[in-house]
Amino acid sequence: MHKHLSLIACAIMLLAAVSAGAAETKDIKFSFKNADPVVFSHAYHLVKYNNNCKICHDAIFNMRNRKHFTMAEMEKTKGCGACHSGMRAFSVASEKDCVKCHKGNPRNVTYKIRGLGEATFSHSTHIAKTGGACRSCHNGKVITGKENDVTMAEMEKGKTCGSCHNGKRAFAVSANCDRCHKGMKPKDITFNIKGTAPATFSHTVHTAAYGCKECHTKLFPYKTVVGKATMDDMDKGKSCGACHNGKDVFATSGDCAKCHKGFKPKDVVFKLKGVTAATFSHDIHTAAYACKDCHTGIFPYKAVAGKATMDDMAKGKSCGSCHNGKDVFASTGDCGRCHKGMKPGVINYMIPKPAGEATFSHEFHLQAYKCADCHTKIFPFRVGGTKATMADMEKGKACGTCHGKGKDAFDVDNCIKCHTKM
Repeated sequence: MHKHLSLIACAIMLLAAVSAGAAETKDIKFSFKNADPVVFSHAYHLVKYNNNCKICHDAIFNMRNRKHFTMAEMEKTKGCGACHSGMRAFSVASEKDCVKCHKGNPRNVTYKIRGLGEATFSHSTHIAKTGGACRSCHNGKVITGKENDVTMAEMEKGKTCGSCHNGKRAFAVSANCDRCHKGMKPKDITFNIKGTAPATFSHTVHTAAYGCKECHTKLFPYKTVVGKATMDDMDKGKSCGACHNGKDVFATSGDCAKCHKGFKPKDVVFKLKGVTAATFSHDIHTAAYACKDCHTGIFPYKAVAGKATMDDMAKGKSCGSCHNGKDVFASTGDCGRCHKGMKPGVINYMIPKPAGEATFSHEFHLQAYKCADCHTKIFPFRVGGTKATMADMEKGKACGTCHGKGKDAFDVDNCIKCHTKM
């Protein structure tokens, strides 16, 4: 009885061992997204190596860490490449032997690209073109099996498709977008700009006259609104200004409404300390002048960039470049033309006793004189901008320009006229 039980136990153990061996030696399929699977046959290799599992396990393939190796790694003797190096077995690097593992035909690869539809890579077209030379691409340099998404800018520098599509070996990636992106129709791009109407870039209008390569990627990368270019930048030839320079195409500093449809620039209000605000009306000025007359030779395309004093304007800067008394009324003329409702106040000069304070009345002087008679030839447009002693005035400086013997007004020697509390 015991003898029979022992025989049954041995039979069960033998069957279990056979089953375990069968489980371990199944064919292994390595699946690929765009090609038929590669099948590794345990049966074939066990016969080849006299059932010696240790040749591969765990020296080459670790059963606990089932790592997948790329072709580039196999060519460096990793994984299957440990034997398939051309010494013990055919080489994984051998062009003619690819089909020994990779059965069937590779499928097309479709790349879905946001905003541009799909680009399809045809293996059959490229295999026919290269005469079946898979390693033209799968050589560990062009296609390594570890690529992340590659941009068009990177392709232009020779990565992936760009290694052949460089305008020499094959059409350039920067030239003929629709060769890969079938039915591509790039969308219009709208730039929303604070304080002014949006500007719309029409791909349809531009691609009717130019190729994609004229702009991409020398001027613009292949994605919407990367980096910002100001109108000043464009005037210097950057961004749109590379073509919109007044020679090749209308200038960016010309008719703003060509890009900014419905554009109506707002009035600019300059709030000033001690005097009423000055308002610049775009409506009045654009009725007589073009945008380019001011922008960007005189003013950048933004409100209140930098500050110009009335003294600066009198020297021809800022508004004074036109408001010079020749082209238009002078900035030193009638202040009320810009500073609406302006009524300059009384200026008190605090002087130690016995003289006491002196008072200058703008209201009294404006009855006989204009702002331009004093500003800025005698006085700058700010209180206390000029310091003059009585001795200076007697020599014709400051108030003494008019107040003197034989001049327009009473002599500065008549102290009580100004020092009323003396």
